[in-house]
Amino acid sequence: MEQAGQELESEVVVVGAGAAGLWAAERAARAGRSVLLVEKTPRAGTKVLASGGTRCNLTTTLGPKPAAALFGRHGARFLDTGFRVLPPSAVRARFEELGVPTVEAPLEKVFPASGRAVDVRDALLGAALAAGARIVYDAPVERIEARPDGTWTLLVAGGRRVHAPRVILCPGGKSYPRTGTTGDGYRWLDDLGLEEVEPVPALAPLASPAAWVRELAGISIQGGEARLVDAAGAVLARRRRPVLFTHRGVSGPGAMDLSEPVARARAAADRGGPPVALALRVDLLPDVTSDALRELLLAAAARPGSPPLSRVLPCEVPRRLLEAVVRQAGVRESDPRANQIERAARARLLDALKGLTIPVDGTLGFDWAEVTAGGLALGEVDPGSLAVKRHPGLFVIGELLDLQGPIGGLNFQAAFATAELAGVAAAR
Repeated sequence: MEQAGQELESEVVVVGAGAAGLWAAERAARAGRSVLLVEKTPRAGTKVLASGGTRCNLTTTLGPKPAAALFGRHGARFLDTGFRVLPPSAVRARFEELGVPTVEAPLEKVFPASGRAVDVRDALLGAALAAGARIVYDAPVERIEARPDGTWTLLVAGGRRVHAPRVILCPGGKSYPRTGTTGDGYRWLDDLGLEEVEPVPALAPLASPAAWVRELAGISIQGGEARLVDAAGAVLARRRRPVLFTHRGVSGPGAMDLSEPVARARAAADRGGPPVALALRVDLLPDVTSDALRELLLAAAARPGSPPLSRVLPCEVPRRLLEAVVRQAGVRESDPRANQIERAARARLLDALKGLTIPVDGTLGFDWAEVTAGGLALGEVDPGSLAVKRHPGLFVIGELLDLQGPIGGLNFQAAFATAELAGVAAAR
């Protein structure tokens, strides 16, 4: 570890000792370059330690193309090279080499077999140090300056300076600010005149103004499909993942994966724009069509001793959740018998079962967000090297880029893949 108070020089400087920074530092050092990691906090990989409920969902079981597709059209195109050079299978193989075997989990997730995020952090840190990278802690970067000779100077708190011809920026975004990610990198991008997409919280729980939603706290929908819709009912995005009701709204990957448009609508409203007019519509029975469900209800209504709705449905729906569905359909009884449901009420009930409407008016913000959406516009960066096109010698990787994938190890995968490309390119 470097001593504080020095004027330091290195061939490659990496700003931020998180997942992306540690990977990039190790890759550049292995290529024979002198590498210095500059970390704002007293330790490396703080956000790694907190991820996945301290288990660290470090990549995905998906192949490179389907994994990249989950970042949207522009993100998939940008990540194509990185995910081909370092696909998810290669990330798993690398951790195996570092003594961290991995296991697969439902929903295409991959975890360390030990279930310990600290093993992932220690492997990344150990590999970087073993390759020859040096690290200085408690060194918040205040400014980045391009020098006349084409090199870079980093001004660090306390008057310290770090000089290098190659700088890799990976300080993270603004999510989980208690880990040190307080958006410092956006100020540097502004100073350099680079185009940015407004940072907003992503993969964050959604807030709902509806009291009945909060009253369902603790109930989860495991097999449903969530759709984010606007005031006209148009579907903005959809995700088939579990949804969890909370004391403030809805969480779980099905809701959190759809949080970016909600955060952007909230940000616009806070600036004086129109109020947030979005809702989450949850299909409780996505494997059953509306027509098939209607036939089930009609057949049950025709049977002697017509059964209650809870016994007609093809899978169990928690009692309190079913009561909410019935209320949304305008039916008085909490569990009506099939032959007591009139035609108009049956149509409303089918709509509620196939799209329980949950009003949302924002997210729980950066404190609860797993990643930041927005950041450096992808057009500013060469996707094959992560070099900033207008500033030779500067590279940007990880969460500081305008890249955001859903829950399931995708964002770690993007961090590692962009770090691989930048580490190699910076060492050339």
